[in-house]
Parts: sequence; C-alpha cells; structure tokens
Amino acid sequence: MAVKEMTASEVVEKVLGKENLFIFDVRNESDFHDWKIEGENFVYLNIPYFELLDGIEEVKDKLPVDKEILVVCAKEGSSKMVADMLDEEGIDTAYLKGGMKSWSEQLYKAKVYEDVDIQVYQFVRVGKGCLSYMIVSGDEALIVDPARFTNEYMEAAKESGAKITHIVDSHLHADHISGAKELADVTGAGYYLMKSEGAVFDFLPFEDHDRITFKNVELEVLAVKTPGHTPGSVSFFVNQKLLFSGDTIFISGLGRPDLGNKVREWANDLYDTVYNKVSEIADDVIVLPSHYADFDLEINKAGFIGDTLGNIRKRNEKMFNATREDFLNDVEKSASSIKPPNFEDIVAINKGIQDADNERQQELEIGPNRCAVHHTE
Repeated sequence: MAVKEMTASEVVEKVLGKENLFIFDVRNESDFHDWKIEGENFVYLNIPYFELLDGIEEVKDKLPVDKEILVVCAKEGSSKMVADMLDEEGIDTAYLKGGMKSWSEQLYKAKVYEDVDIQVYQFVRVGKGCLSYMIVSGDEALIVDPARFTNEYMEAAKESGAKITHIVDSHLHADHISGAKELADVTGAGYYLMKSEGAVFDFLPFEDHDRITFKNVELEVLAVKTPGHTPGSVSFFVNQKLLFSGDTIFISGLGRPDLGNKVREWANDLYDTVYNKVSEIADDVIVLPSHYADFDLEINKAGFIGDTLGNIRKRNEKMFNATREDFLNDVEKSASSIKPPNFEDIVAINKGIQDADNERQQELEIGPNRCAVHHTE
C-alpha cells in the first residue's frame, strides 16, 4: 500500500480544529528552528533526513503510538522517503504533499464582517503569517494586499457574484511577493499604491486618490498617511467601521521600522502615527492587519485575525502610553536584527525592477514573516 499523503489544506484544518498532530520534521536543524508548521496541540521531532539514511531503528522509540504522524521536509522527496521507511516498519504515517513549499503557499478564507452594505473576507496565509482581504459590495470587489496567488481572489470574487474593480497595497511588501500588479493586469482593475514606495510600473498613486468609492463602499486613505514600517505605508478606513492597518498596527505589536536602515528616523514617524493619527480613531473600530505573529494567540473566536482598536490599545499599553524617547528606545531594542529572508530581492520584484519566474518566487518566499515589533518587557 502506498504511504499516505497529507495536503497543506488538511494541515490547516488541524490547526483550526486544535487537533493533535506529531510532526516529524526531517529538515536541517537550523531550518526547523527558523520556521516550522505551528499548531496549538502539535508535538515535534526534528532529525535531519541524512541521519536516517541507514534506517530509522534508532528513532522508533521517539515516535508516538497514539498520535497521527506527519513527516515534513522542504519539497516532499525526503519526507516521502522517511515515511516509506516508517511504513515498512508498521508505523502508520503520512508525508506533507509539496513539503514546506506547499505550506508556505496555502491560503484559507474566513468571513470577517457583514452588514447591509458590504461583506469582508480575510485570506490567511498560515505558513507565512500574511493576511489579505476582499471587500464586496453589490457586484464589485476590492482586494487589499493580495498575495501572488491571483486565482484565489478571482475565484472568491466569482463565488460572491462580483468583479474585482479595485486593488490596493498598503505598502511595498518586503517578506512576500505582491500579486497586485498581476491581478490588476488580468482583471483590468485599478491598482493603487503610494508613489513614494518607488514602484516603476504604472499604477494609481494614493497621493492623488485619497478616497476610493464604489457601490456602498467608501475606502478612505487616512488623510494623514501612516508611515513607520515603510515611508509610504498607509492605512485604509472603510465605512468608518474597519481599519485595514497594513503593517502599521498589528494585533500584538507594531510594524518594524528598521528595514530601511533608518531605525530611529522611521521609529519617530511610527510614534507620530500612533499618537497623532491612531489616537483619533474610536475604540470600537475593527483593526485588520496585513500580518500576524502568533496564529494561536491572535486568531479570535470568530475565526479571523483582528480585534477592536480598544483591545489592541490595552494589549500594547506600553507602546500606546509612552513618551517619545521611551517609545524610540523601546522600538530600537525590540527591532530584530534578523530581517525577512531575501527581502531586498522581494522589494526589487515588488517595485518592478526585477523579474522572477514561479520557481524563483517560491524560493524567495520560503520562511516566516518578520515584519512586527513587539514591546519589550
């Protein structure tokens, strides 16, 4: 009998259902510690596959008899080999189809909000911690911060009986390749981005479009821009109820301002954003960020990543109630020296300066997102 395979989609269901799963990760130790599949009730064993080439006898006693076992590697081949070896020993197991590459690319859709005017859906890229959105009103849809998987958004719009007419990027992304330009080319939708982000292709600059309206939607690019993570970061206020905060405000932190090698200068901008712009927004507004750091901690009871601004203020009280000097010092201390993997190449692609085929895009995106700064204790 052929060894079983498990898809990334099936793993997502186990994450959401808080199921038990024993993950036998056969990648190198450094790769495992840097980035792994995370679930609240997952247990892990990491032994590089090359240590198992002579057999799995020495690891048999480390494997459970009462938990489902999933073998994981980078691309699938090594995990399938190890799973075959375990199967021959009578140990029921499965391997992750497509390996960590498939995990990196898996999206799932959750409904965030609905009223008489709009429906809002969140697309969660669990393996990367990236979030994108679709706002539907009548037969039109607006996409926020799309990943490069354009078919996902086109299918979702079709299911909602809508056509994608507007696409917005809150900033020039550094940890993943934006799908906005390709999606705009395919659908004919208008693509909006800040001119100051430096993209070299044609788009509609937010500097000239601080308000987007269609059907029963009014998307307001905050009148005073919200820099901090990048100089041209913006947030979107929709119908005075939802704040799509990009990488400015997260559920458990703020966007890191050190990716441009101007930590102090951009942290100063971030302080002004938090204390002069965000302070004017009501506590009951729902904040929907473009990334998250910890799925199990940040997903809410409704099944999406988001929270009211009031709760975020309480959770990050130290950052929202600091003097400017204390804030700058705190951000400098907590800004990680580890930058998003391959971020310079990803930024160049998102600017339109570099090209990359699908295989190159996959390679560049492997790994976790590192876009947040969390307050230090």
